[in-house]
Amino acid sequence: MNISRRVFCGVALLAAANPLGFRALASPPAPKIRVGVLKFGTVNWELDTIKHNRLDAANGVDVEVVHFAGEDATNVAILAGDLDIIVSDWLWVSRQRSMGEDLTFAPYSTAVGAIMVKEDAPIRGIPDLVGRKIGVAGGSLDKSWLLIQGLAQRDYKMDLAREADVVFGAPPLLSEKALSGELDAVLNFWHFCARLEAKGFRRLIGADDAAKSLGASGPVSALGYVFHDKWANENPDVPMSFVRASAAAKKLLADSDAEWQRLAPIVRAEGRELQVLRDRYREGIPNRPIAEEESDAAKLYEILADLGGEKLVGEARQMAPGTFWAALKT
Repeated sequence: MNISRRVFCGVALLAAANPLGFRALASPPAPKIRVGVLKFGTVNWELDTIKHNRLDAANGVDVEVVHFAGEDATNVAILAGDLDIIVSDWLWVSRQRSMGEDLTFAPYSTAVGAIMVKEDAPIRGIPDLVGRKIGVAGGSLDKSWLLIQGLAQRDYKMDLAREADVVFGAPPLLSEKALSGELDAVLNFWHFCARLEAKGFRRLIGADDAAKSLGASGPVSALGYVFHDKWANENPDVPMSFVRASAAAKKLLADSDAEWQRLAPIVRAEGRELQVLRDRYREGIPNRPIAEEESDAAKLYEILADLGGEKLVGEARQMAPGTFWAALKT
């Protein structure tokens, strides 16, 4: 088949005008992945690492970060099909699957909250919390709070919610009240705990400690990247490419202190505080086979279902099959 001189010259001119030349004409654009996250969430540290170091492009995708003001907004957006990926927990994913949605979960971080007390506080164990004022972030159905209550009930026959003076509130406010001495102890999200640790607080007990005591064989990811099975099945290489970009970012953040210095303005920390956040982030990088995480999550689900009831898990008493992304198990 002959190509006319006019057509050939036209293509040549287009190629010359494009700095990538013929390759740009021949290569289709990388698939775009819209990832919805909270504007100031810690997942932004990883996503910024992906974009700054072009780890998405290196894995054949183009990550677009879409910021939201609240978790409910990201949940609505993924269910409406306006996003490809959000960050949430396997408990929410299981509940959605039980109601007919096809969401699934790829582990992101095992970092969880802990009850923090001042270094010199006369509080050395759960029984010492009786009569104390405890601040709890995340509300009465927060998973970390429920697990610690479950451990207190099993090991000490304590109803911690009744035997302590419990105050619920926003994480930043609770940290401020803990620092000022208005609270005897505070159960907060992991990064707020890390910031308190840098200011002279210590961990009394973590949600991960409670989970292991209640039957988990190792760390279970508290959060993961969540997307629709249908989207993953229609674009099988795309979500796996994103997972690979995420893994590359985690490796960089695990190995490079310089990358953390670059991220310092985003993390909004420096010095000792940045070091503690870096170390706790690194501890939360998942490193177990997903089948093991899934098995432990199923055990914890049943415990949480007993503690939180229908308000927490809905009508399903067991974790829904497919909650953890099956492709990661092969």
